[in-house]
Amino acid sequence: MRISRALAALTAAAAVGAVSVPAALAGGMHPVLGARLAGMGEHGVVNLHLTAKPGKVCWAFDLPTTKGVTGTSIHAGSNRAVVLRLGTTYSAKGCTAAPAMVVEHLESSPGTYWVWVNTKGHPGDLRGKLFAGMAHM
Repeated sequence: MRISRALAALTAAAAVGAVSVPAALAGGMHPVLGARLAGMGEHGVVNLHLTAKPGKVCWAFDLPTTKGVTGTSIHAGSNRAVVLRLGTTYSAKGCTAAPAMVVEHLESSPGTYWVWVNTKGHPGDLRGKLFAGMAHM
């Protein structure tokens, strides 16, 4: 009898905890995304902070070198079209305006998008798939 009461109490506590999860996470929305970048013998990371309203994407790159980097962008898939350019030229940190629909798609299914770092010699020289959460070197 004591075990069943304890089990009932744990079940109730778990249910309360599940209800208190923020709506953005419970609905599968992820406002913080990361990607581990690799290519041409180099590695790096990028972290994105998304805000659907007013439609803003902010980024912070940690790259071993910025020599020759010409731009960065988010692509739909590893070899697909550009969804969003992260600035007009390369900047390690910054923000850009983005349509709310683009932000919502990034938040709801980050694994279908890739971040590319273009260099003078190779477009998409460094690239990595987005995931929910922060990336670390």
